[in-house]
Amino acid sequence: MRSNIRKRVCRSLKQTELITRFALTAVVIVLASALFLSCQKTKEDRFLKIGLPEEPRSLNLWLGTDANSRKILTQIYQPLYNRHPETLEIIPWLAADDPIIDETALTYTIKLRKAKWSDGTDFTSDDVLFTKQVIFDFQIPRYYSKWKIIEKVEAPDAQTVVFHLKKPSAIFMSRVMNAPIISRKQWESVTREALTKEKPLRSLQDHVVENPVGTGPFTLAEYKKGAYIHMKKNPHFFGTGLTIGGHLLGPYVNDILFRVYGTSDVAILALKKGDIDYYWWDIQPGYISDLKEQDNVDLYFNKKSALYYLGFNLRKPPFNDVALRRAIATVVDKEFILSRILQNYGTAMHSIIPSGNHFWHNPNVETYSHGKSKEERMTSAVKILRDAGYSWETPPLTPDGKLTVPSDILLPDGTQMDKFVILTPPADYDPKRAFAGTMIQEWLRELGLPAFSRPMAFNSLLDTVKGKHEFDAFVLGYGKLNLDPDYLRAFFYSKNDKPRGWNMSGYSNPKFDQIADMQRVLVDTEERKKLILEMQRMILDDVPYLPLYNPHIIEAALNENFRGWVAKVDGIGNIWSMCVVKPVE
Repeated sequence: MRSNIRKRVCRSLKQTELITRFALTAVVIVLASALFLSCQKTKEDRFLKIGLPEEPRSLNLWLGTDANSRKILTQIYQPLYNRHPETLEIIPWLAADDPIIDETALTYTIKLRKAKWSDGTDFTSDDVLFTKQVIFDFQIPRYYSKWKIIEKVEAPDAQTVVFHLKKPSAIFMSRVMNAPIISRKQWESVTREALTKEKPLRSLQDHVVENPVGTGPFTLAEYKKGAYIHMKKNPHFFGTGLTIGGHLLGPYVNDILFRVYGTSDVAILALKKGDIDYYWWDIQPGYISDLKEQDNVDLYFNKKSALYYLGFNLRKPPFNDVALRRAIATVVDKEFILSRILQNYGTAMHSIIPSGNHFWHNPNVETYSHGKSKEERMTSAVKILRDAGYSWETPPLTPDGKLTVPSDILLPDGTQMDKFVILTPPADYDPKRAFAGTMIQEWLRELGLPAFSRPMAFNSLLDTVKGKHEFDAFVLGYGKLNLDPDYLRAFFYSKNDKPRGWNMSGYSNPKFDQIADMQRVLVDTEERKKLILEMQRMILDDVPYLPLYNPHIIEAALNENFRGWVAKVDGIGNIWSMCVVKPVE
């Protein structure tokens, strides 16, 4: 008895010690931030305080490609062209105007704004040339695969840059001209030394950037790991006072303080207490009811450029039969997924391109189940299958159209369909996709299809689907698609059907490939749009992927101190918000 009591006391003391250590650490971080902010006196001097879920990986532009690093780096490094926040059109940013494109669509002449780097030196065409050279010399991941279409770059004068392409490219403006430009003055000696190393790229990425020089609205003032990142207004920002993208640009705040919170629970509590003005992360629906009760918190619901879908393996029976894929598409109840799984915080998806990307989205594709009752969906699916030669000893519908429990379906050759598996991520990784897989299993069983939903560790799932192609069907998704629709070609081009290739379904359609190649070189946006709309129609007719849903990005911001957040596809956390948000008077 005494021994057990002694053990419990020891455990209690250890737990108390751990809790005390954690609490002291939290207090140190809070005190550090509080002391840092103690000098604020006026509204103009107030810091915009933003919460992050994790520490940035790196403030080296070439290594910090994770979401949290980019939130910092995009305030510093700027591209030649940007996206209009509402229309999503490509508009001049560091460039002064739209490019002049010659009749061959191989030469782009671009005039540059008169801008300065944050160290006060002039931004010139030489910096653009240098950026291109670095990307080529180091074959920078994320950039080189797009930039290698460039034959050469010339700088006839300090404010003009001329790009010569190897062939016409529809994605040059959207996927090349959106790259950040770096300062030759800051990076030349760094890159020269890195090129002498055994692993030049690794050396470049390992370089510690303590004072990044950029052309953006803010500069780095101080970075205290584990506590905060302090950014100050860039007095040399080229956009100040200009109306770009429909907004008169500031920035109107002098300082931003980024704090790392680790979990949404802690960050949401900080927001409610007023410790931060905005939590730069997608909030889960479970927090919404609580936050709606906070008068000092505004909630934002915006569409995402995302795609969550059911994919099929077209390389083998039975999913090489388009009739079966169409029947499955007909019984999947997307409205149920939207209301019960997404809690109506999102949209049902019918095309591969999300509706938020409105210029490229095709709203007129085949929707299969949309607007139909359960009986109507089942009736349509049974007809599709019967017309293709499938049968049941006991069909899902009685002669008078009533639903019933069917026998297992028989293939057109009269044999019983083998059991098949729908792979999903596990519920602790993504409960939405896991639950969607379970519901799809049930809907297919109501049709007599021997479906089994099986969760699999995410990395193993990717290896099975993308690497080995050893699967029947799967539920996966893309949380942030590029706004340029060329990913249609990547996902469904027949030459991309290879291990680790993007064509995971094994879709092969010569007509689709032909159109995909044509749109790839079309510079005329309206002409290209016609082909992109047709590509979407073809995919939804053939159903290698069945789009399921697109969740909203849900965000929360305190309304007591700052207002003016710019809502756009993928949320209010963007360069436009940082340039126009203002202190509350």
